[in-house]
Amino acid sequence: MSIDQVRRPEPVDQDVLDGQSAYHRRALTFYDLVVFRGSAPLFWRCSPRNFHRMYATCAGAKHLEVGVGTGYLLDHCPFPTADPDITLVDLNATALAFTARRLKRYRVTQVQGNALEPLPVPDASYDSVALSFLLHCIPGSLREKGVALRHAARAVKPGGYVFGSTVLSQGVPVTRAGRSLMDKLNAKGVFHNQEDSLEDLRDQLTQHFTDHDLVVRGSVGLWRARTAG
Repeated sequence: MSIDQVRRPEPVDQDVLDGQSAYHRRALTFYDLVVFRGSAPLFWRCSPRNFHRMYATCAGAKHLEVGVGTGYLLDHCPFPTADPDITLVDLNATALAFTARRLKRYRVTQVQGNALEPLPVPDASYDSVALSFLLHCIPGSLREKGVALRHAARAVKPGGYVFGSTVLSQGVPVTRAGRSLMDKLNAKGVFHNQEDSLEDLRDQLTQHFTDHDLVVRGSVGLWRARTAG
């Protein structure tokens, strides 16, 4: 079941719109291969097993995905129920539709929204919220775009998980090939992570959550966090 709620916050910064516009239909067709078999293991030195493990241990029966990509990780997630209730939030209507079709075996709600604004979903209503490979695509430093974590914290039920991953450029090991690709993606406006540090990510998680676990795999920071139960 798919329900569309077209609700775009206004105004939306042009850099934000430009960043999400790269995820058109053709790009989404190759996204899984390029990211999960290409850049993640080869350039960021982070095996896809890390992402799958996080979804397997954190995703709940009622789940909110902020920044949907292609739905690859959701498609391979062993949810704790055979009939999960999934809400997708993204500025990009093409990515929303692409992911909803992929997950058509589940109950799926599509919501067009901006992670930098309060999410157009009910507060404290989800068992889990994920922001996977999203923050490094959003303009600004983590001190600024960390507000996306605050909005996610409002959407999750007390004691539920907010989890995710992001490619960092400071405070983590970055290979020469990784740095070269990172610079190119930043120049194109696909990435906005030149100021993103492990320290700032940790500070944002501490600020918005009661407790959290943060690990580094290659150049990627992966976290799971909880609000007070």
